[in-house]
Amino acid sequence: MAAAVKDTVNSLLDKLHLTSKDEGVPPKEPSPEELKEVQEKYKNAKQDHIFKFYDTLYSDEKGLLYQQAVSFDPEHINELAEKALHPPPPSKEESEPKVEPLPENTTASVLDSKQEDLDKWYHSGLGLIAENKVAVVLMAGGQGTRLGSSAPKGCFNIGLPSEKSLFQIQAERIYKLQQLAQKKHGKEKVVVPWYVMTSGPTRGPTEKYFKEHNYFGLEQENVVVFEQGVLPCISNDGKILLESKSKVAVAPDGNGGIYQALVTSSALSDMRKRGIQHIHAYCVDNCLVKVADPTFIGFAASKDVDIATKVVRKRSPKEPVGLILLKNGKPDTIEYSEIDERTTEAKDPHNQDLLKFRAANIVNHYYSFRFLETIPQWAHKLPHHVAKKKIPCVDIENGETIKPEKPNGVKLEQFVFDVFPRLELDKFACMEVKREDEFSPLKNAKGTGEDDPDTSKRDIMQQGKKWVQAGGATVVNEGDADLGVEISPLISYGGEGLDFLKGRTIKAPAVIEKEE
Repeated sequence: MAAAVKDTVNSLLDKLHLTSKDEGVPPKEPSPEELKEVQEKYKNAKQDHIFKFYDTLYSDEKGLLYQQAVSFDPEHINELAEKALHPPPPSKEESEPKVEPLPENTTASVLDSKQEDLDKWYHSGLGLIAENKVAVVLMAGGQGTRLGSSAPKGCFNIGLPSEKSLFQIQAERIYKLQQLAQKKHGKEKVVVPWYVMTSGPTRGPTEKYFKEHNYFGLEQENVVVFEQGVLPCISNDGKILLESKSKVAVAPDGNGGIYQALVTSSALSDMRKRGIQHIHAYCVDNCLVKVADPTFIGFAASKDVDIATKVVRKRSPKEPVGLILLKNGKPDTIEYSEIDERTTEAKDPHNQDLLKFRAANIVNHYYSFRFLETIPQWAHKLPHHVAKKKIPCVDIENGETIKPEKPNGVKLEQFVFDVFPRLELDKFACMEVKREDEFSPLKNAKGTGEDDPDTSKRDIMQQGKKWVQAGGATVVNEGDADLGVEISPLISYGGEGLDFLKGRTIKAPAVIEKEE
């Protein structure tokens, strides 16, 4: 019995990454003095109920609960809970914000920019990559739960002929980009370090996946896996919830947790040692993402901004997407639900075929390193958003597990774009890109018909078809289906280098993985 309990605890510790680095030993049971000190802190904050069952726990479980308890400041949790559960009434400026499109001098669009400007940005960005000044941060904390998988979403196979996962596609784009920069600038070696932000449930499986696949050709020391923080789940009356008698119920702190995690992990200090100056950050679920896009890097660097963001053109007034815009004179985002119909339907005064507010947020950002260096000054000031949830928890009175039928508490999270309003307008820029070239998110289960594995596969295959046709090949399909072509990122990063296909006929569906 004791052995079985110990195995269960060790499994839990692995998931939480609370085992010791040495030999996988669980956290030690605290000394009486250590326990008294942390219990006093929680008692003063009126959150000492988390120790209600402490005396009934095994030694390993006591170590686990203690380790969790010391990782949180209960007074700070109380402050967050108070703001979340009893928010102050919004000011008039907050409830009736003045919204405007971003001014033209802060924006560019690949849809109507001069080719000479696009070329200039591309070559400038590739030069910065060749100088080893560019890094990539990947937000990969999510599991594929909606996709029917408990594995990290980056491990998901979207059904391409090659059966490559999202992680592999993105790793190979980095590999190819390093090659392009190396060749163009005659460098002996070019490195674009990849910082992969995971969550508690995805860190172990992500590290294992990369190791098993030999980091998809990248060097292990240039793939840095780190973990975003967590916050306790809070009951509707402001109490920290217990998931079990030995474990506080926690949830990841949202994609805005990236800022604090960069500091508390080794990621930011590693960037500093490497001399990184420009960072591209994006979400794992976008199969079309141009990782460390030289054009985007060059555009942002040329404007000397601290944050730049990519957007796609909103499809229609009713499309439920957040927008990048000016809110009360500051760069910001606004959710679809916050915009009235008149604003949603408004036309661009310079072009009646376009919506006035059309810059759809795709969570694809550039940061200057100098800005990320200032994280300790403002990360704690970012707001926490409330998600009301049904959270399984322990009844403090009797120790039994409760599975609620309606929301019984809240999870607190930060959003990555909440930092935008902290910037002066001259330090913010926005680049509009083509949706069909750069944005195809994977959100839903197969068969949904929207943002699912089939649409992700289709969009990669159609992009490949366009590329090979531009290279002079002819694509033919069997029957009426338009099946497309998969181009390995190791062959082409963005459609370049496909002249060897000129004059060839390619039977779709096809996958091109080498020049022959």
